[in-house]
Amino acid sequence: MLSRPSLIRSAFSARALLSPLAVPRRTLLTSVVDAKAGLSEQEVEIFDLAKRFADAELAPNMRRWDETGEFPVATMRKAAELGFGSIYCSEEFGGTGLSRLDASLIFEALSTGCVPTTAFLSIHNMVAWMIDSFGSHELREKWIPQLTHMDKIGSYCLTEPSSGSDAASMETTAKRDGDHLIINGSKAFISGAGTSDLYLVMVRTGGAGAKGVTSVLVEKGTPGLSFGKNEEKIVVTFEDVRVPISNIVGEEGKGFTYAMKGLNGGRVNIASCSLGGAQSALQAAVDYAGTRTQFKTPLSGFQNTQFKLAEMAMKLTASRLMVRNAARAIDAGSPSAAATCAMAKAYATEECFQLCDDAIQIHGGYGYLNDYPVGQYMRDLRVHRILEGTSEVMRMIVAREILKD
Repeated sequence: MLSRPSLIRSAFSARALLSPLAVPRRTLLTSVVDAKAGLSEQEVEIFDLAKRFADAELAPNMRRWDETGEFPVATMRKAAELGFGSIYCSEEFGGTGLSRLDASLIFEALSTGCVPTTAFLSIHNMVAWMIDSFGSHELREKWIPQLTHMDKIGSYCLTEPSSGSDAASMETTAKRDGDHLIINGSKAFISGAGTSDLYLVMVRTGGAGAKGVTSVLVEKGTPGLSFGKNEEKIVVTFEDVRVPISNIVGEEGKGFTYAMKGLNGGRVNIASCSLGGAQSALQAAVDYAGTRTQFKTPLSGFQNTQFKLAEMAMKLTASRLMVRNAARAIDAGSPSAAATCAMAKAYATEECFQLCDDAIQIHGGYGYLNDYPVGQYMRDLRVHRILEGTSEVMRMIVAREILKD
């Protein structure tokens, strides 16, 4: 499996993803809001690799996937061929072995083509990382190669119908029965529910609170595991689901700690997806403002439009700096990483959503039509203010770190 930027680039060049009929590579904005500004040569290679994949494989299908509700497994497996299935897992069992900053660049670039597909890919990567970081040798040996190639797809199960932001109050239980656990309860808002092959589930094995939580792997097809239908498909239900004790990831009772560590990176990943969607929305707004004429003047000729575009560029640039700073904090093992990630996640997801709303305003009524992508960008980015911790919880985390003794 690919592990170094030069090898990733070579592998991409060797594949025939970009045929003469492929979608032309869409240009970024000027250097004022250049996503590659300040990156090293290797980081640029990584970004360009993901951007080319986004242009060829994601962008042409974004609208169709949205309209049909298709879960593009085949396309995600193509992304896995480039090393995007286990981006920051170690190389011991086939992980790509890149940094959190590298991952942020990849998710941002991919999201310029399709935000929700990339957001799910980021969740799959978080599952792989948690197994690789805290799982036994046997679990890592079994699952990391399959998750890397996306032969198996992973979902993360923390939230419950009655416990969202207060995740530590979860009620799903796992009782010991010899060398097995018997799981009962339900999880809600689970991306990939019913499609994914492997579920990393937070369950209560001890008393109340965070210290009673354990993380355990449950495979699709296990008796008692079921999924909601249609609009309820994001619900996962466990009815006397029996799994071996060996499926516990890490130590019993430390699952909540693992979950929070996973969410630090998950927040950077989701914020990175907001950056990519916002970049595309800004590009669409600039393009439209230059071609749409009212009162015999292009929209870009009005100072109000000019100021709006400038504000959008400032929001995106500031968001990008915060997100990449948070990724570097994780890579450096900074003691303030949790607060740094929370600040970046709250700021970037809120500002990038507002940017998309502004892009619709520039488009006027056309921004609401499916013929123009800005409406989908706004819908796709709105949920990022909730995923991986709401904006309100992010503020709680930051305030707690500021005020603690």
